[in-house]
Amino acid sequence: MTTQSSTRAVKLIAIGNSRGIRLPQILLRRYGMDGQITVEERPDGLLLRGAESAKASLRQTFVEMAREQAAGSDDWSDMEGTTADGLDKLKW
Repeated sequence: MTTQSSTRAVKLIAIGNSRGIRLPQILLRRYGMDGQITVEERPDGLLLRGAESAKASLRQTFVEMAREQAAGSDDWSDMEGTTADGLDKLKW
């Protein structure tokens, strides 16, 4: 499966004391953005998602794991507790 990426320039608009953007209807429909969206802060910017797409696919999970490993930010220290659970001594 090929992943397509495109970039669009949008203007910030005044909304009361805040700023917002207008997204084309076709993008809102394509990504399931209806009523509420999820905004994720990332080191390289913001990721907008339709609220229903909060669950990552296996592919998305593996891509994120590879990105963390490549950046050296993957932390497996919480796995240390599993080595003391005795499961390695059970007969499977």
